[in-house]
Amino acid sequence: MADKPTVQFKNKREMDAAAFSQAAYVLDQAKQSLGDKDLCERALKYNQLLWSIIQSDVSKKNNALPDEIKANLMSLSIFVDKQTSKGVSKPTAELFDSLINININISEGLMEGAK
Repeated sequence: MADKPTVQFKNKREMDAAAFSQAAYVLDQAKQSLGDKDLCERALKYNQLLWSIIQSDVSKKNNALPDEIKANLMSLSIFVDKQTSKGVSKPTAELFDSLINININISEGLMEGAK
């Protein structure tokens, strides 16, 4: 059996940017099939998992991010939680677009900061 290819990242910022980009992609795929309730729910839960990890990370005492950035990330994670709850019961293109845009903006910001 052949070895599975692995992705190599230069740094943590690049890895985090890829995670947000992947979540945006998964959400976009679900947005294209709003009638597939299972697909939409899986995409929303996948994205929520990413944001739960972010929420946990910024809550740690040893997190070196500035307080303002931590507060902004916490606010976004709360928004994601609320949107996820709404989306599970009634997925809409607008709801998915809002989550996709947040993830893309964060991914782009992380990549810009990694240069």
